[in-house]
Amino acid sequence: MDDRPLSARVDCGPTGCTVDWLTSDRIEVDDDAAGFTEFATKAGWGDGLPLIPPTEARVREHVAASGRYPDELVGEVPPRRGRATVEKIAINAVMAGTAPTAMPMLIASIEAMLDPQFNLFALNTTTCSVVPAMFVHGRARHDLDISMGAGCFGGVAGPAATIGRATRLVMRNVGGQVIGVNSKSVFGQPGRVSGICVAEWEERSPWPTFGERRGLAPGQSGVTVHGATGTIDIADIYCTDGEMLAELIGRSLALCGTNSYLGTHHGAEILVAICPPWADVLAGAYAEFDDLRAALFAAARLPLSVFPAPHQRAHHDNGKVDADGMVAVVESPEHLLVMVAGGLGNLHALACHSFGPTQAVTRAF
Repeated sequence: MDDRPLSARVDCGPTGCTVDWLTSDRIEVDDDAAGFTEFATKAGWGDGLPLIPPTEARVREHVAASGRYPDELVGEVPPRRGRATVEKIAINAVMAGTAPTAMPMLIASIEAMLDPQFNLFALNTTTCSVVPAMFVHGRARHDLDISMGAGCFGGVAGPAATIGRATRLVMRNVGGQVIGVNSKSVFGQPGRVSGICVAEWEERSPWPTFGERRGLAPGQSGVTVHGATGTIDIADIYCTDGEMLAELIGRSLALCGTNSYLGTHHGAEILVAICPPWADVLAGAYAEFDDLRAALFAAARLPLSVFPAPHQRAHHDNGKVDADGMVAVVESPEHLLVMVAGGLGNLHALACHSFGPTQAVTRAF
């Protein structure tokens, strides 16, 4: 198909304005998944998994489901500052296998990632394994069938992985993220292919929900994006009450080698997912959420003596050592993000550490 100007950038200076038409090539391909996957992978558009051919009909259906115009600019995606129009997001959503009904959430997620507070340029170019993870709130959890129970972080069959994968294709194909070139992640992680997309089990939360604590109305659909370096399982069979359990979970968050301990306190946050049975136990000791978070924060610290000598000097220089000679893993209780999710098998919580200078962002949709 012929090239078509999708949008234009207008630059105005003291002598007038110039219009830079930004075009996207339209390439006619067969509606054959195997053939298109081979073609797209060689072109650098794929992630190694099979791709759905983004035919004009499929893309139009996704655009229509978004409720927006195809050439509407959602934002510029780093590091290339590629222009993420609704149509381009739809193309990547089709290739990922995402259902059209997920478009509003997908666009809200991209908007949240592009918020300066989230610092997407750093996430897309760092040597760390961090990836934008999506945590879904409100009615959309059920409407989109986003997993919140057993296997919700990976393993349960459902559409969440396709939504996560669509964001990764947007980073690759719109943002221009190229492994080993401008994406310097030493190891990467599986979430850099399938993304991380999980729902909060709001009905099992004994405290105000994560979404409500982020400013959403009860039941309002929304998504919170958090830079997650991966997942760390926290297991226990010995704690007999909520206070013991909170201490165990908090202590499990403080790891010498986590990015949160590098440099000054730079805004790093840690998300903690607590399974419903453990949430009930914790609520027995901490009826108020702020009390739970304060208990987790009080335990999430290490003695200065466990760090090597250069780190000890750095922590002193950076003002991170408290009067008791302890070093907290994050700056304050507010830097711990807590939600209820996971199966009913008990025995576990899950931590998603951050790589450092990024703050979670929430968007309603």
